[in-house]
Amino acid sequence: MTRGQGPTVRRRRLASELRRLREAAELTIDEVGDKLECSASKVSRIETGHVGVTPRDARDMLELYGISGDEQEALVQLSREARKRGWWHAYNEVFTGTFVGLEADASSLRAFQALLVPGLLQTERYARAVIRAMRPDADEVEIKRRVAARMARQELLTDPAPPEYWAVMDEAVLHRTVGGPEVMAEQLYRMVSVAKMPHVTIQVVPFGAGAHPGMEGPFLILGFPEQADPDVVYVDSTSTGLYLEMPPDVRRYSLMFDHLRAAALKPDDSLHQISEAAGRYAEQAAAQT
Repeated sequence: MTRGQGPTVRRRRLASELRRLREAAELTIDEVGDKLECSASKVSRIETGHVGVTPRDARDMLELYGISGDEQEALVQLSREARKRGWWHAYNEVFTGTFVGLEADASSLRAFQALLVPGLLQTERYARAVIRAMRPDADEVEIKRRVAARMARQELLTDPAPPEYWAVMDEAVLHRTVGGPEVMAEQLYRMVSVAKMPHVTIQVVPFGAGAHPGMEGPFLILGFPEQADPDVVYVDSTSTGLYLEMPPDVRRYSLMFDHLRAAALKPDDSLHQISEAAGRYAEQAAAQT
């Protein structure tokens, strides 16, 4: 697929354009709601990309804003394309389409994790152990579904046109035994293997680096190929996620990531440390058999 051409990014692009055109027409959200006989909250949700917009609603809004002809038709067509269903809709009970849709369309992904292996790098057994620990009330059916969804996400890295993926993690990730020594050995060897892909870079921030910006928590910066689609920062949590799109927020997290890359071991040295840790876990696993 072509990066930045999926339905989620198209909906975000359309929302931004509708907001710009409303402001250019010098209309408030309340005024648009009154003229189109709909609630102001609906207009607001459309402009923030929280809900999709039907081609008919898009046409009505554009006519109100004085947009006609080819420009109107192009934006109405964009609304049609933005309503297409992505592969992630098969897992809509597991994660929101917004995050996975943006991830699927991104041309670059910069991730930091302090405690866990990033989701795109997790093995199936590691992911199962993590999900089971973080959702102790989940039954086996739900756990299997969530693991399957996470594995489906990882196909992004083997896409014919994959995004540039740069993952930085704290050294603590290598020492937290998730699922036992055998699972950890498999997981760390998997990271070494994935890091050989030309579009993947993995770094480890050693304990010796001391305090660093990532201590605030995990985050992901999603970059897109089109200038019309500004970068997004996704700040993760166990129950929900926060999207930051304002330029000052994006710049702050980009600076944090740059500092983390500088504090981390070089990529080759990072992989050496990961390999050594994998070897230790493999020895432990062998001793247990």
